[in-house]
Amino acid sequence: MPEGTGKDACKGDHRGFYSKALQEAEKLELDEAYQIQGVDDEIALLRLKLKELAKDQPQRIDLHLKAANTIARLVKIRYQISKEQKNSLKEAIAKVLTEVALPLGINIGVKKL
Repeated sequence: MPEGTGKDACKGDHRGFYSKALQEAEKLELDEAYQIQGVDDEIALLRLKLKELAKDQPQRIDLHLKAANTIARLVKIRYQISKEQKNSLKEAIAKVLTEVALPLGINIGVKKL
């Protein structure tokens, strides 16, 4: 991809696809939003909004369920790990077992032949 194109090139310079539709204050907020990693803030905000909804509109079970389902999907996304992360975790656990646990005589997770 040529230099100056793609998502990363647009961060902070307001030349992105949506920048023409944004006011200056919104562009600053967009820059701030680029700095956020993960979905923890969104989960917390939706939980707060669900609480408000339950208090203000207890009869709107349909909206409660939609909000709860959205939160559930975000939580699932939050805790998903990639195949590479799974492999790294397995390797790290194996290393701890072979370099620390086994020399100490701890045989956790070791298959007996």
